[in-house]
Amino acid sequence: MAKEKTQYVCNACGATSPRWLGKCPSCGAWNSLIESVAESASGGKNRLSAPQGYAGLANAQPVTPLSAIEATDVARTPSGIDELDRVLGGGIVEGGVVLIGGDPGIGKSTLLLQALDALHRKGLPTLYVTGEESGAQIALRSRRLGLDNSQVQVLAEIQLEKILATLEANQPMVVVIDSIQTVYSDQLSSAPGSVAQVRECAAHLTRAAKTTGICVVLIGHVTKEGALAGPRVLEHMVDTVLYFEGDTHSNFRLVRAIKNRFGAVNEIGVFAMTEKGLKGVTNPSAIFLSQHSEPVPGSCVLVTLEGTRPMLVEIQALVDQGGPSPRRLSVGLDKDRMAMLLAVLNRHAGVACADQDVFVNAVGGVRINEPAADLAVMLAITSSLRGKALPRGFFAFGEVGLAGEVRPAPRGQERLKEAAKLGFTMAVVPKANAPKKAIPGLTIHAVERVDEAMNIVRGIS
Repeated sequence: MAKEKTQYVCNACGATSPRWLGKCPSCGAWNSLIESVAESASGGKNRLSAPQGYAGLANAQPVTPLSAIEATDVARTPSGIDELDRVLGGGIVEGGVVLIGGDPGIGKSTLLLQALDALHRKGLPTLYVTGEESGAQIALRSRRLGLDNSQVQVLAEIQLEKILATLEANQPMVVVIDSIQTVYSDQLSSAPGSVAQVRECAAHLTRAAKTTGICVVLIGHVTKEGALAGPRVLEHMVDTVLYFEGDTHSNFRLVRAIKNRFGAVNEIGVFAMTEKGLKGVTNPSAIFLSQHSEPVPGSCVLVTLEGTRPMLVEIQALVDQGGPSPRRLSVGLDKDRMAMLLAVLNRHAGVACADQDVFVNAVGGVRINEPAADLAVMLAITSSLRGKALPRGFFAFGEVGLAGEVRPAPRGQERLKEAAKLGFTMAVVPKANAPKKAIPGLTIHAVERVDEAMNIVRGIS
């Protein structure tokens, strides 16, 4: 009997190597090469190298100009969970493939079980395929969530061919695969969770979704770095990629859309984990604002934009006497950008923090990536350094450049209206974001440079 030929496959990118290496030569990942049996190639000689080229392989196909293609809006079905629908772009899409990842225990299975139950109560056939838990465990979870008399169909199976046969026989509207890393195909000899198995099983499930119109939701594992486990091509194959964010010790969870072919990206849904499962939070700004009885130094409220939703987040700063090597630490904000803002403060506003420890935090565990947070961060740092609190009802936003100019933030009018709706009364914003018509109850100070903003704050605090 001939000995099976083995190869080493990178778990991060799928590249192969004839021998084990500590570092993947393709993507540079360390200790990611795993031994597997090489799949036998079929077909023998490569026909593409024949002299006739492609002409003898297939007939030419007709092409169509874009203007002649009839395009209609994609029909959506609400899942029954408003925050999830917001992230998906309005609801589930027929034939769509959704990939959702997150840390263990953060609530992926809980949220999708609630969504399937809500869809089934609307009369849509659903199927929950579990490869990590038994049917009894799923039933116990549904009872803990208060899903009394739930009629969601459950299949405990990890073999791809049996799952596809069940989909063809039952024809559900929505199917959840929990998780894609546990599914395997008999056509491959590698173990479940390997790069080849994940790629091949996801490709077959995607093809089944497109041909039958079933919406497929794949639950994916994540690595210790927080990225989705498996080959990167997995994210390219699906239509929508969602990430669960949040601390398992906190009651709040964020679901963020990283990719969405049927809607906007960077939309977020905010959930609170309760005894009855995940509940949508209609006013997420309340999570990210501290409840101080009196204004405190080092606190400034920012109106940030997450997708299409303006949210109010409290930025806290602490400036303390530093040692020979002052520390610069930020949580939820870019550390390098904070160092740049400190240099701008020193050069253009006369606020020196070179010998001070500076700590900046975005309350509630939210991560802020947009540059519109610059002005609020600088005002919070200045407030802590001076030891004087900003007035109650004060907020700010705006991007700051290296020359000390304050640049406008996108959709400034919506930010101002959201803050006014929540009872805020005073703002420092870029001059280009100042509204043409006054907003009732809101005093707006429009500035063009950082030193102007600092002078205004000194006069009102």
